[in-house]
Amino acid sequence: MLENLTTEKRNENTKHLDQLSALEFATVMNHEDQKVALAIATILPEIAEVIELLGKQYRAGGRIIYIGAGTSGRIGVLDAVECVPTFGVSFDEFIGIIAGGERAFVRAVEGAEDSRELAVNDLAAIDLQPVDVVIGIAASGRTPYVISGLEYANEIGARTVAVACNIGSAIGAAAQHKLEVDAGPEVLTGSTRLKAGSAQKMILNMLSTGAMVQAGKVFGNLMVDVQLTNEKLVERAKRIIIDATGVSYEQAEQVLHKAENKPKVAIVMIKANCDYQEAVNRLNQADGFISRAI
Repeated sequence: MLENLTTEKRNENTKHLDQLSALEFATVMNHEDQKVALAIATILPEIAEVIELLGKQYRAGGRIIYIGAGTSGRIGVLDAVECVPTFGVSFDEFIGIIAGGERAFVRAVEGAEDSRELAVNDLAAIDLQPVDVVIGIAASGRTPYVISGLEYANEIGARTVAVACNIGSAIGAAAQHKLEVDAGPEVLTGSTRLKAGSAQKMILNMLSTGAMVQAGKVFGNLMVDVQLTNEKLVERAKRIIIDATGVSYEQAEQVLHKAENKPKVAIVMIKANCDYQEAVNRLNQADGFISRAI
């Protein structure tokens, strides 16, 4: 029942929102938001376990697939999309699926989150494989679309993870790994785009970034596989090369050009004092890890 869910309960600290000044409102909301990170801190071992799983499955050729409805689905799509330029992965490696399809990202599709059949169809459409990982996201933890998607993934033999903002969730029971946090009732009763949405975003940030660290997409704390899709990212790539190697701006620019705009290759070329092809070979032999390649 909804009234038993933390995300649906009334917050005793915010019962008078309509009587607060703008500063008082912002102060109360900021105080409540601070509870999100503290709640996530209680499940760090479980998060670490899932990070290791994602890294392992990704290195084995598996895809990381988010599935959700409404705000939860949008957060999953957002993380999947952002991984492409950040880590140089393809849209086929990180996939965000939202109930109702792409149009549901900007406009709600009536009844989509309640359809169990739709989730199965969506996962079958991308040819779900046992090596893949399906991460079901639902603030309430009871969305039929997500539950069905996780159950189908289990039947296929894929790995499954649930991200919920209520303890003892239905999606947690349907998944092999559950990440459940309780950050308390929302500032605005039932508006799970707030603290619940923040919790989901923070958890997905950890999962995707941690998995890509384990896949050799990071050197130190530098995003060395960033895709140079605009001028800002071209300049960032040069700065990454400078930070990683200590060369001048001019040299970074020259080597980046020789490295066919691949910062990771450029860094190996400089640190190992080798040409483009040798740097590529070194990285291939090192499974993409710069530290091993040099």
